[in-house]
Amino acid sequence: MSWPATQDELDALGQVIVANAAGAIGGYQVAFGELTLSAPAPRVVQALEFLRDHPDCQFQQLIDLCGVDRPENAQRFEVVYHLLSLTRNTRVRVKVTTDERQPVPSVVSVFPCADWFEREAFDMYGMLFSGHPDLRRLLTDYGFQGYPLRKDFPMTGYVEVRYDEEQKRVVYEPVKLTQEFRNFDFQSPWEGADYPAPVLPGDEKVKG
Repeated sequence: MSWPATQDELDALGQVIVANAAGAIGGYQVAFGELTLSAPAPRVVQALEFLRDHPDCQFQQLIDLCGVDRPENAQRFEVVYHLLSLTRNTRVRVKVTTDERQPVPSVVSVFPCADWFEREAFDMYGMLFSGHPDLRRLLTDYGFQGYPLRKDFPMTGYVEVRYDEEQKRVVYEPVKLTQEFRNFDFQSPWEGADYPAPVLPGDEKVKG
């Protein structure tokens, strides 16, 4: 397969995958020069095993696992797997859908690197992965509440942790998003704003 793969090559690969995956991959779409496969969540392990092992695929590397939040849908989450075949010189994307309660089978047994990818998706979105060896938060602090990459996550109202040099200890405090409101003049925002004293360096040249 050439790189970048043509529309016809990706379409042919998608047909081969769906025809031979025994239902583990339900469909495909080619858009923007990329092949996206859809799989039922309960069979994602079989889907990735097929893509890794079948001679027409040989996608030996899981290069990323990420999430998408669509709260308007009943199945609000998409778990997205990005696979790379060095043998075929191409990439595919696999998508499964789930919600806040229904876990997706962990693919650590297929690609061990999925361990931390799945922990990140759990930490950021609250996605659950059944069979994961150590599903706990990865990036946020112990005791953190909520899931920061959900679209309904509030911009403030939670606590943050930091080391206080004066107290010589870690302290918890409410998140504060400090923003000094500015009166923008969009024609000339730096020179047109009416700042209180002291003025910004260079303003005296404008008003002089």
